[in-house]
Amino acid sequence: MNIFLKRPSLAGLGAISLIASSLFHGALAAQTGYPLTLENCGRQVTFEKAPSRTVSIGQSSTEILYLLGLADKVVGTALWVGPVLKGYEEVNSKIDRLADNEPSFESVLGKKPDIVAVQFQWQVGPEGVVGKPEQFEELGIPVYTSPSDCTGKENSAASDGVRHQVFTMDLVYREIRDLAKIYDVEDRGEEVVADLKHREAAARAKVASAEGRLSAVFWFSSAAGADPYVAGRNGAPGYIMSALGIENIIKTDDEWPTVGWETIAKADPTMIVAGAMDRRRYPLDSIEAKHKFLETDPVASLMPAAKNGHVFDMDAQAMNPTIRTIEGIETLAEAIAAAGLAR
Repeated sequence: MNIFLKRPSLAGLGAISLIASSLFHGALAAQTGYPLTLENCGRQVTFEKAPSRTVSIGQSSTEILYLLGLADKVVGTALWVGPVLKGYEEVNSKIDRLADNEPSFESVLGKKPDIVAVQFQWQVGPEGVVGKPEQFEELGIPVYTSPSDCTGKENSAASDGVRHQVFTMDLVYREIRDLAKIYDVEDRGEEVVADLKHREAAARAKVASAEGRLSAVFWFSSAAGADPYVAGRNGAPGYIMSALGIENIIKTDDEWPTVGWETIAKADPTMIVAGAMDRRRYPLDSIEAKHKFLETDPVASLMPAAKNGHVFDMDAQAMNPTIRTIEGIETLAEAIAAAGLAR
């Protein structure tokens, strides 16, 4: 039984909770004073005014801007894993996509941005494939990086980084609040955070604690003939599993280590959570290819999780430390309940 449960769009925020939040926070939030200086990923970043031309490199950063009502401030995007949040298809289609993966430094500059919002430091960071923050800042373009990719995480020791501290949604909430302050829409930022917190609490309550009875491996993708990229213990999948009382069989601090199927089979996870994405960087990005592999591989196909149909599809964006991580908790809670594993 392969289960892929899609949750309601983050765009469909609950009207009652938003009105209440707006009434509460509207009396408290002050207008942003400029120049505004924020500490971000070990750097001081200064904004002379609310940005009006944004290039967003990373789907999560882009979607946060959309949720904050700032789509009209976005002039270019890049680095997409899957479809945009439901409800934002038309808005997103009107904004120039510079690249599905890495944009060039020149293409970013060509949009004449007054801010570059970045999800991952491997795109714009000390060893960034697009560029370094200093290169943009020398041209008067401030760079804001998602705190979830630098707080408690080292991005130079491994291809996808090593996370020395456990990721929590507080890092995503910090990004939402920072961006809301940068653009002078703090009320809206509090509304978005309140809705996400409400959804997380509801998802946690949906499935009774597994009390150590269930375990899982989160499989993002696999390069040709290579071991799979699976989730380490401290990233977003670790947070999802912890929220639902599930043991992660992968114990490393690496964000997305490669681990052999023989090792995974020996750990015998109760379930395999497979990443579903539109991206086609690796042969096993495709969810269909993942299922075929689990049915035919001489090792993986013998795992009880595969034989019993406990392979659950999850939007790959939920496996990254993003606003979609809440969707991941919701998706897995429903899959576990539907499969009868919560009994």
